[in-house]
Amino acid sequence: MSISLYKATIPSYLQILGAVSGLLDKAEQHCASKGLAADTITQACLAADMRPFAYQITSVCHHSLGAIEGVRKGVFSPATAPPPADFASLRTRITETISALEQITEKEMEAFIGQAMGFEMTGLRIDFVAEEFLLSFSQPNFYFHATTAYDILRWQGLEIGKRDFLGAMRRL
Repeated sequence: MSISLYKATIPSYLQILGAVSGLLDKAEQHCASKGLAADTITQACLAADMRPFAYQITSVCHHSLGAIEGVRKGVFSPATAPPPADFASLRTRITETISALEQITEKEMEAFIGQAMGFEMTGLRIDFVAEEFLLSFSQPNFYFHATTAYDILRWQGLEIGKRDFLGAMRRL
């Protein structure tokens, strides 16, 4: 069985972004039901040296659509803008990311194979070809940030489970 670069990335991005959107809904409901300010969740971190929930959500978007945009430009860099601080803005970011990913075609993704690109960050450049960048750098980062967002919510007491993380699985 052969698998395309498109099938190895886009459907998984969409699956997990859908799940993250659901987690965001549950986080907002949790705050409302407990009388908590939104920043109780949006600014929550697992450890002092880790970034908050809002950053994790933003990074899920950045390592999916942002990674594709980086391949298109030939360079990808970390997001530097502060993440949105409220649920509505985070939801908008996810919705816009999903919408843009749904417009990407298999033909475009396959044309990226073998294309040179780089990751750049303050005095550092790592050269890749597009498929290695997407599969060995951005995709692991995508899952890391989605998992960290989930973990922050569990740590904050939300009653969520593995199905909430997995979202709508692709089946026959």
